[in-house]
Amino acid sequence: MFFVSETIKKLSQEFELIPNERKGVLESVASFVGGKVLEQLTSELIFICTHNSRRSHIAQIWAQTAASYFSIPNVNTYSGGTEATAFNPRAVDTLRRIGFKIDLASSGTNPKYVVRYADEHPPFEVFSKRYNDGGNPNVGFAAIITCTQADMNCPIVVGSSIRISLPYDDPKRFDGMAMESDKYTERSLEIGREMLFAFSQIRKQ
Repeated sequence: MFFVSETIKKLSQEFELIPNERKGVLESVASFVGGKVLEQLTSELIFICTHNSRRSHIAQIWAQTAASYFSIPNVNTYSGGTEATAFNPRAVDTLRRIGFKIDLASSGTNPKYVVRYADEHPPFEVFSKRYNDGGNPNVGFAAIITCTQADMNCPIVVGSSIRISLPYDDPKRFDGMAMESDKYTERSLEIGREMLFAFSQIRKQ
């Protein structure tokens, strides 16, 4: 059972909220993964933003969840930044509120977390890192850029088979404001909706 099954069902009924231009970009993600499925190869996706602290982690977690939910085989998701900071606790708390199980594995300035989205699927570790960190794939992956700054600063992602620009507004600008929690939730649900849409298209190819 998926811990976020009710949220998934709701978001899967909201695909009409995604602008057609965004759907076109998301279909590029679906085409990359679908091509790997046809060739019985592993799909590796790296979600990249500047600090690898919010949007790239959220996208990584939702993409892995969506791949499993739609039974798309051999998909591994990763995240990274043009620099490393830390997985922001506001983003962590937002994902927990939605229903993801996220446990602290190690503390410090750059904590490591273990994420679970369903009992029957293996957990995976997340922490802030550069996109070319040794734990990330270095060739044949899809580089999915989730912020405008990284999109400008990282015009070429060495080793990637495809580079896809999919920027999201940064919830960071609402830190410390009354609407902080709502904006983080809004961004997580937007990313979740779009990842679910992308992976739902693969079975239609």
